[in-house]
Amino acid sequence: MTRSYPSASPSDAVTGTAAGRWGARLWALLFVLAGNMLIDALEVSVAVVALPSIGTDLGLPLTSVQWTMTGFAVGFGGLMLFGARVVSLLGRRRVYLAVLLGFAAASLLSALAQEPWLLVATRLVKGFCAALTAPTGLAIISTAFPEGPPRNRALSVYTLFGAVGFTAGLLLSGWLTTYSWRLTFAFPAPVVLVLFALGLRLIPGNDTAPGTPRRYDVPGAAAFTGALLALVQGITALPAHGLADWRSGGALVGAVVLLVLFMAVERGTPAPLVRFGALRGGPMLRSALGAACLNGSYLGLLFVLTYQLQTVAGWSPLRCALALLPAAAPLAVTALSSGRLVARYGAPRLIAAGAVFPFAGYLLQLRASWPLDYPGRLLPTLLLVGAGFVLSFAALNMQATSKLPPAERGAGSGLYQTAVQTGAVATPALVAALLAASMPPNATAAEAVAACRPALALVAAIGGLGLLVGLSGLTARAGPRRPPVPVPPTHSTTGHDHGPDDEDLDLRRP
Repeated sequence: MTRSYPSASPSDAVTGTAAGRWGARLWALLFVLAGNMLIDALEVSVAVVALPSIGTDLGLPLTSVQWTMTGFAVGFGGLMLFGARVVSLLGRRRVYLAVLLGFAAASLLSALAQEPWLLVATRLVKGFCAALTAPTGLAIISTAFPEGPPRNRALSVYTLFGAVGFTAGLLLSGWLTTYSWRLTFAFPAPVVLVLFALGLRLIPGNDTAPGTPRRYDVPGAAAFTGALLALVQGITALPAHGLADWRSGGALVGAVVLLVLFMAVERGTPAPLVRFGALRGGPMLRSALGAACLNGSYLGLLFVLTYQLQTVAGWSPLRCALALLPAAAPLAVTALSSGRLVARYGAPRLIAAGAVFPFAGYLLQLRASWPLDYPGRLLPTLLLVGAGFVLSFAALNMQATSKLPPAERGAGSGLYQTAVQTGAVATPALVAALLAASMPPNATAAEAVAACRPALALVAAIGGLGLLVGLSGLTARAGPRRPPVPVPPTHSTTGHDHGPDDEDLDLRRP
């Protein structure tokens, strides 16, 4: 027998939105959901500026400190689909509230961690928490707010908080790291506890159907997450141990084996996390690969620039954060107009145009030399990257599920977000490995900047791949229309059916 909880029911929503107004209860509910969305989004960026301070304090090389970034991405992307399954089987309220407490505890442990493994583990846990709350926030909005203008308004607020999160994370991290990098990881804890206290009264419950088989697909989730962890371990161990060592080559082989095992598990289980039929459509494949390239190349660039600005040039964390803002702020400012931009120009055109600008910026960085030229080289690069996100990020989101049947859109959205986070896992690891392999001992500032070129060349290559993917979308659009591949209908793995509005509005910055 399921418990019933006090909640913002649909009837409350209708009452609250009569005559175009919301009641205080609905505003409070939206505050909780959007506040958590903001925390999830800024967790992606809070580690960026803090990386040099963490490495110095804990005595970690670049190949180890990068786990602070990739650990969160592994937990988020590797367990996104599993998190959606957990929410759909256990219920939104129960999972959402438990996750808020888990997130607060992991934040405090991150701040107190003296051992690198504990810091990485807590980042992995926080990523998993985000994977659980990400599919739940939209689901709650879709049921608590009535369809039409009230729901669209709520989604706009929710989207805006997500888009602002990455920028807020950079600023907060830069400011707090000036005092201690530990504050960067500790500050979400009290915020989340406040959201939990409010959520106890506001988060609506949803009953799961009695007798529903609880097929979580734990083997599939474990295999995919293990593959990502092994991939990062193998890549980052290469500079120190070479390909023949079990810590590098063995880990890479293990990643391949686990990935093959994941595919076998998904094809053999009656309730898979991934339905590979969703990947047959061109728009989904192009969007997933394009977004992974955009996300990965951007985070790889930030990794290199943070090293150059703080470790080499000696800039303070706050000055570094302010310097990186030109790439982060434009999307936050234009988030609410992204849908109109796509409607006017079409997703394929915007995706292709949006891939040109970051690629040009990455090429500009290949000529960087010492002393660093912020107004002449770094600032133009960051502005070009920011323009790329404004044009293409929302378009990639929208295109990903545009050709999927309604019943597949929830699963498709989760698959797309998994691809986005996979880019955040692989590229920083590769960049850290290249920096470690290229950096001469006791390098001068000029030698250190020159040693960054292989890593920047990798970033440019990934950006170039994203451009090719974007251009292929223009070719496909101009070619003959093909009938969509039929996909067997299935229930949404996010625990709710995506409507025409909410499927397009996941605008968390990478």
